[in-house]
Amino acid sequence: MTDASERTTRAFRVAYDGREYAGFQRQPHATTVEGTLLRALAEHGILDRGDGPTHATPPGYAAAGRTDAGVSAVAQTVAFAAPDWLTPRAFNGHLPGSVRVWAAADVFEGFHATHDATQRTYRYHLYAPARGADPDRDDDADRDGDADRDGDADRDDDADRDDDADRDHAVDDDRVRDALDRFSGKHDFHNLTSDETGTVRDLSASATRAGDLLVFEVSAGGFPRALVRRLVAAARAVGRGMADRSLIDRLLDSEPVPGEVGVGPAPPEPLVLWDVSYEGVAFEVDSEAAESARVAFGERYRDARHAAAATGAIRDRIAESD
Repeated sequence: MTDASERTTRAFRVAYDGREYAGFQRQPHATTVEGTLLRALAEHGILDRGDGPTHATPPGYAAAGRTDAGVSAVAQTVAFAAPDWLTPRAFNGHLPGSVRVWAAADVFEGFHATHDATQRTYRYHLYAPARGADPDRDDDADRDGDADRDGDADRDDDADRDDDADRDHAVDDDRVRDALDRFSGKHDFHNLTSDETGTVRDLSASATRAGDLLVFEVSAGGFPRALVRRLVAAARAVGRGMADRSLIDRLLDSEPVPGEVGVGPAPPEPLVLWDVSYEGVAFEVDSEAAESARVAFGERYRDARHAAAATGAIRDRIAESD
């Protein structure tokens, strides 16, 4: 039996690690973020229990977006008529560590998490050392002067190996930013999506250097399928010198591009739904739920660092045998 408590239309901010999910939207015979959220609501007694992804949805239920398989989020937003006691920390009681609700806002009756969103922002974290830079350079090394001259040759060898390994990923930041400037504004992005409608969008795109990562930020009222990942792939091709800047103009042209000119999407794992804006809606952070999310994602970050250290050590060990 479902909970008959008094209900309020409430929007929840949801963070998730998308790597272990087949996308956000529920689907038969697959584990999805939405299916996980609805199963948690069923376990709370808010929904009638269903079979797998067939749980009903609560009144007024909607989500801000449908991220693809492998894509993560920090500000996915779901809203529905919720019992007063359902806070973010309570919601988390039946969720796995890979999905955490961390903030909420009571909203007006009739609020729709999809249609009432005024802007969506994605960030893509691209491994792309700056061309000509040593991605593992220690900025303190120059200040050490002659303190460790005996280690200079070893460091030079390591840098040479890193240069070889990273050459294919290095980009010219200015070329990337020029490509993003061309994408910014109102355009028909039909050559960068498989969607046949809703391809005209007014977006802003920029990139910020963060060590050996180039963080792309793309904002618009909404996005057709895979647009952000194809945009990143096109800008990366220009930044690596694999394509001329004129590629961007060609992709934005009204004429369809032939297959050999088309751009496939960049991998989904570095993409995060970063923010969703709503006019007049102020989310209140649940401190306990937010701390739970910080701990859960901190553990995942450490696990990823351990895996990176292990694979890096394997790479270096093989390189030493050359």
